[in-house]
Amino acid sequence: MLDPKLLDILVCPVTKGPLVYDRESNELISRSAKLAYPVVDGIPVLLEEEARLVEPE
Repeated sequence: MLDPKLLDILVCPVTKGPLVYDRESNELISRSAKLAYPVVDGIPVLLEEEARLVEPE
């Protein structure tokens, strides 16, 4: 679980847009960049090369 205060200040490093926390996959999702950033041991890894591409819904 990520601290809600942390979620308020984090942005996508690619688009500078908002991130949404997905508890099931333990990832931060950038809908504008269509990227999912992993959260490892409670620490968001906001590196584009570590993100996976999110398939359109």
